[in-house]
Amino acid sequence: MSDVATKKLQPLHDRVVEANRSLADKGLLRKRVKVMLDPEHASCFEVDDLPYINFSSNDYLGLSRDPNVIEALYSGAKDFGAGGASSPLVIGYNQAHQQLEQALCNATGHEAALLFCSGFTANHALMKTLFNDSDRVLTDKLVHASVIDGLQDSGATLKRFIHNDVASATQNVERHAPCAVITESVFSMDGDVAPLAELSALCQQQGAWFIVDDAHGFGVIGDNGMGASAVAEGIHIDAQVVTFGKALGGQGAAILGSRDLINYLVANARQYIYSTALSPANAAAVTASINTIMTTPQLNQKLQANVVTFIASCEAANIVLTGSTTAIQPIIIGDSARTLAIAKRLKEHGFWVGAIRPPTVAQGSARLRVTLTAEHCEEDIHAFVAVLAGILQDQ
Repeated sequence: MSDVATKKLQPLHDRVVEANRSLADKGLLRKRVKVMLDPEHASCFEVDDLPYINFSSNDYLGLSRDPNVIEALYSGAKDFGAGGASSPLVIGYNQAHQQLEQALCNATGHEAALLFCSGFTANHALMKTLFNDSDRVLTDKLVHASVIDGLQDSGATLKRFIHNDVASATQNVERHAPCAVITESVFSMDGDVAPLAELSALCQQQGAWFIVDDAHGFGVIGDNGMGASAVAEGIHIDAQVVTFGKALGGQGAAILGSRDLINYLVANARQYIYSTALSPANAAAVTASINTIMTTPQLNQKLQANVVTFIASCEAANIVLTGSTTAIQPIIIGDSARTLAIAKRLKEHGFWVGAIRPPTVAQGSARLRVTLTAEHCEEDIHAFVAVLAGILQDQ
């Protein structure tokens, strides 16, 4: 490369290096960690040859290791191949995809579904394709980054209401007359559940669409674990986003809604039109996951029992929780450096927990994001809480 070309590239390189240095100084530089999974113990893994009990997984029901789901993935790969082959609008859509879409509709009551390769892509596609610069949209203050990015790219005017506050949502609906209200079912960093019935009723009264990101709810909340649309009678959801990488133990996502909505997205969502389809093997595995959830309620019952055990154990140890009743149990520390230090000490005792810091959460609300799964045993939960209590007392 010539000296002139090198000089032109240098400012960009300097910007990258300086940004990394600045994040590192603040304790916010994210890094990947390679884990070695334990084939015998679903809640354990190794990092650098050291064993850890995992309290940071979103595989809430352990379905990523369920024999029926694994067999469906294997059979799907044998029958249809390992990859998606092409865009769904070319030859990338087959019976495995159609079967999964039908299973999702049967589980939720929606007319139609559209599959994507990730939850971020599904949310972004829905927001960017559905809305335009003539729209006003109201969201919960804590909705996922993929929703915010999609709305910003759509050009819509974004307004926010106070987190999970129906009165604030009502005031904003009356003031701004949005065409849609958007929330999550279970919030990914706080673990609390949205007032879905009240927000649905508000939208029906005001003639606004109700859109729910059900990433952390589908599989674990609602009747038979079927998510936001099954939480209570009378809930109407115009568009529901379901991801497969959490309770379903798979990969990919779907937008659920009316036939008209799905037809519109098929024809206009660039993320769908110009991407290789979700692999049919993954689609087959997720279909098996849905069937397993519906026929094996004891999986969710075990998860809920573990959540109760964790909450009770923390209360006995005087560890302050946030009131979440779901598998996501945040412990607010506040300072990012202190949060990292506590997570490091937990690792020294063999427990792996996510240390969540800004900008994922607000400044001053850095936290340990503890997640429970159906794979945890009571002994490990009590041992984790005992160690955490001791570390918090030392801090």
